[in-house]
Amino acid sequence: MKNSIVPYLVKRFLRFDNEQPFIFLSALLAFIGISLGVAVLLIAMALMNGFDNEFKKKLTIMNYPLTIIPKFYGSVDENLLTDLESKFPELSFSPYVQSAVMARNGSKLEGGYIFGVNIKEEAKVNSVINKAMQNSDMDRFDILVGKSLKDEFDLHIDDKLMYIFTHVEPGGLAVTPKIKRFNVRSVFDSGLSAYDKAYSYTTLSSLQNILNIPYNQYDGIHVFSNNPHADILRIKKELPISVSVKGWWEDNVNFFAALELEKASLFIVLMLIILIAAINIISSLLMTVMNRRGEIALLLSLGTTTLEIKKVFLYLGIVIGVSGILAGVVFGMSGLWVLSTFDIVSLPKDVYPTATLPLDLSLKDFILIVVGAFFIVIISSYYPAKKASEVDILTVLRNE
Repeated sequence: MKNSIVPYLVKRFLRFDNEQPFIFLSALLAFIGISLGVAVLLIAMALMNGFDNEFKKKLTIMNYPLTIIPKFYGSVDENLLTDLESKFPELSFSPYVQSAVMARNGSKLEGGYIFGVNIKEEAKVNSVINKAMQNSDMDRFDILVGKSLKDEFDLHIDDKLMYIFTHVEPGGLAVTPKIKRFNVRSVFDSGLSAYDKAYSYTTLSSLQNILNIPYNQYDGIHVFSNNPHADILRIKKELPISVSVKGWWEDNVNFFAALELEKASLFIVLMLIILIAAINIISSLLMTVMNRRGEIALLLSLGTTTLEIKKVFLYLGIVIGVSGILAGVVFGMSGLWVLSTFDIVSLPKDVYPTATLPLDLSLKDFILIVVGAFFIVIISSYYPAKKASEVDILTVLRNE
């Protein structure tokens, strides 16, 4: 009898009571609240991870996994490039020259940077450039512009686009900025409008000629690596003291720290939904204890231990909570499948790095959500279970 009393009482107390319908309603609200909380939390974390990964992917492309830069002018040259290519044949290197410029078309001006690169080498380290130049090549003083700049200036292929350089040259009684007209050869689309508007690419020799830089001197070297965090340490050991190397993440530390903080804040706020729903578990169990005081006292007088009574109400809360968690997981996964399968939500591509909702639920987040919700359920069930085991048998039976 003792072995079966706990599950029997749990089933009995879960039934709908016509005399006390609010107890069942409170338990139902707790179940629904926990289900919705878990489902919303799963979807929210998947969205946060998805956007985080999309931004990292885009920033890795346009900022490059690794970049070698000089500490002193002239320290990055062709000899260094050749030496690195021989020591790291598995990596891709692309030398570049850059300058701050103002792009002008009619009365419109837009600030940004122009990069002089070897297009074939640059295509190996930048998939966006590779895609833009697949069916074309660049001649001297051709320019590759971003989609945002093209749309703003209403440019077409083979249009002329004027660039005003920050470098100056003497002209009469004053100095004037260098101005050069480029031929629009192609358009790239990185998915991030800020980069598409600010970055332009021309041939290495063209920019070296405009800036009067020797053909074997560079402002830096872009490096493509599948494992930049490890390769940056290897490259540092081979570089002279006049040269340094930086990873793409070093320029975006604050941005990703803000994303992590936002994700943690969202997790805590949405976990509060589960906590609020768990309050209904407490109220439901306490009402059950108050309503069943006579039965509890009678069971204790017939030999049922306080531990068994505590187990009954603890298991009762766990059944409600775990059922809600499982239902929430089902709802959440179903929601993720619907959002990833059907194009329900469309995002403006000029604002976000992707036009569709990016979803990526990590195993770590899934475990944290389920374990966190289960922990809340256990804590919520313990106090009513403890109160049930402390029922005074003589007082209750005397008053019944």
